[in-house]
Amino acid sequence: MTTTPLHDWNLSPKDAIALQKRLAGRVEREDRLAEVRHLAGVDIGFEQGGEITRAAVVVLAWPPEEGGELSLVERVVHREPTRMPYIPGLLSFREVPAALEAFERLSVRPDLVMVDGQGIAHPRRLGVASHLGLWLDLPTIGVAKSRLCGRHAEPGAERGEWTPLVDGPDDEVIAAVLRSRPRVKPIFVSIGHRVSLPTALGWVAACLRRTKLPEPTRLADRLASRRDQKRR
Repeated sequence: MTTTPLHDWNLSPKDAIALQKRLAGRVEREDRLAEVRHLAGVDIGFEQGGEITRAAVVVLAWPPEEGGELSLVERVVHREPTRMPYIPGLLSFREVPAALEAFERLSVRPDLVMVDGQGIAHPRRLGVASHLGLWLDLPTIGVAKSRLCGRHAEPGAERGEWTPLVDGPDDEVIAAVLRSRPRVKPIFVSIGHRVSLPTALGWVAACLRRTKLPEPTRLADRLASRRDQKRR
């Protein structure tokens, strides 16, 4: 699948922050997605002490097979030299270029993408899931393991219970803090692009199996972190 360039990646941190502020206004926070037949998961890892960025994309068929399993359609790993050092709040400039190259190698265009990272739950409302969604012009959902900004109450202890993550003086709701597994630390589900928060929550819940992460990002995480060498 091919994409239309959105901007140049060779930016200073100051210019990257300014660009984030401009692009955040282009993120669509309401549902605009067609029938979902292929669901992708994306995660980014690093090799050689951070010198190499390793982007992993898995594509799963939807709906699930009988028994609830999601069948694997395609998987891609792309490696390239890391373009930007680690700077909090600017991870998308470090991670998205490699992810885009991985998507270029897919033979199937997914209808919905789950990203291991933040969507609008970001100080400037443009985390990696939102940034990637704008580039790909695809509906995306952020599924993060930790909080980047905002505040929240503790969700209930049982699976499926959640509480809003809010930020700013007006308590803007920027994510749902979801208990995806009983008595396990919650995950942070946020709008990426072209998906509302209720819809994002619904999709994440539908893709949960026996582990903390939904299947698309769980499989991408294994591939990106090289924990499953058979999936390389």
